[in-house]
Amino acid sequence: MKDCRILTVQDVSCVGQCSLTVALPILSAMGIETAILPSAVLSTHTGGFTGFTFRDLTEDLVPIMQHWQKEKIFFDAFYTGYVGSPKQLAYITDIIDNTSKKDSLVIIDPVLGDKGKLYTGFTDDFPAKMAQFCAKADVILPNFTEAAFMLNEKYVEDHHTKEYVEDMLQKLKGLGAKNVLLTGVSLEEGKVGVATLNGQTGAVSYYFRDFIGGAFHGTGDVFASSFTGAMVRGYSLEEAAKIAVDFTVKAIECTVDDPSHWYGVKFEKALPSLMKRLGD
Repeated sequence: MKDCRILTVQDVSCVGQCSLTVALPILSAMGIETAILPSAVLSTHTGGFTGFTFRDLTEDLVPIMQHWQKEKIFFDAFYTGYVGSPKQLAYITDIIDNTSKKDSLVIIDPVLGDKGKLYTGFTDDFPAKMAQFCAKADVILPNFTEAAFMLNEKYVEDHHTKEYVEDMLQKLKGLGAKNVLLTGVSLEEGKVGVATLNGQTGAVSYYFRDFIGGAFHGTGDVFASSFTGAMVRGYSLEEAAKIAVDFTVKAIECTVDDPSHWYGVKFEKALPSLMKRLGD
């Protein structure tokens, strides 16, 4: 693997295993030089904590980019997670345009919501802006909630059929991304996983694992970060999806017997299995 530098843009939740506190250690452990651009700083994440602090860093994004341009800093890959506003999306678009190399990889996790609802703070017009942003991506990683909002379609929680899933994949590709990975796919009871649409071959593939009951914060970020790392390391879309699913399941398995650890998953304890999978 050649040396690569990736820029990941998302918030920092100082406590709670999500966003940059997940992306930075996972990508670094995968052998990738990881630069960060925080979109906001929170004392904790918003899932279950109350009274958290929030510092918006929107107006810092452009000066940071300008400094990078002055220093002639460029990136081999970009990975975006939680972005707080259309204004931030516009700034991040400029950052990608001005600091990318010729063939930089762009992976967008269009963080909008879950279980049919937008996350707190997002306005009704934001999904359309995110859908436009997705046109820049080599791969987008929505869940069904995010897909439904970006496509302005009714949310279907479960009991998916192949026809429904593959129709969603095609419509998501219509947003302009080269490849699509849809998370939270379940075609039979007790199995959950992902579906991928390879834009080059047109092939759709699936990968499932046994469903583990419970609510686990940050698993989307664990998945997206390990998937991104695998893609940067040269794995195919389909193989990267399998690596990320297996790593996320392992992180859940490391956590499921500890009810006091409700705020995230113990992905750190799963990292050795990921390194073994990668041959490191």
